[in-house]
Amino acid sequence: MGPGPLRRNRLYEQVVHQLLTWAAAAGLGPGDRLPAERELAASLGVSRATLAQALVALEVTGVVAVRHGDGTVLLTAPRPESVLAALDARREDLGAVIEAREALEVRLAALAARRRTDDDLVELDAALAAMAADVESGGRGVAGDERFHAAVTAAGHSALLARFMAEIADRIRDSRIESLAQEGRPHRSLEGHRAIAEAIRAGDPDAAATAMAAHIRLVSDVPLLGGG
Repeated sequence: MGPGPLRRNRLYEQVVHQLLTWAAAAGLGPGDRLPAERELAASLGVSRATLAQALVALEVTGVVAVRHGDGTVLLTAPRPESVLAALDARREDLGAVIEAREALEVRLAALAARRRTDDDLVELDAALAAMAADVESGGRGVAGDERFHAAVTAAGHSALLARFMAEIADRIRDSRIESLAQEGRPHRSLEGHRAIAEAIRAGDPDAAATAMAAHIRLVSDVPLLGGG
């Protein structure tokens, strides 16, 4: 039997709370798969969009893994209150992460346009192809997205900036997961990557920096972490 229906005026945080409470009562633990999204949404009496937000919240806090074609699997079984507290902390952290990305990645894109090698261009193209294949098959393109940004960092050939990027990699990954869960976002993100790669290939630092700045503004529009 699934979780009971929620009042319609509740937000995704209440869906998170209800899901975790139900999972514990049902005896589900790490490695167990949640019911299909359609079934869960019907049981909770919420839209699939609201449920999707709750599942992304659980994904970025490390509670579940959402696997394309394989459903949603529990990784841990935390108390609902601890997950909601973690989401509050993440919201406060988002602005700082965006600022860091703007400072680091815009500069790295410009450096990449000046310093990229033929091997760097091959890796950029491979990252674009990997993300495109995933997105076209219905996935979010998270791994390809991460690979592309790593390729830009590598093409910048700045050991110190690369070290700074490594310091915030986990925080960026969490916002990436959430950003790419937005409807239509994977395709738009991929187009942004292509514009960045084109400028880097052309050896145009200003265009590369401009394209990266526009891309970061797009992907930083994350309603869930932003609280909107």
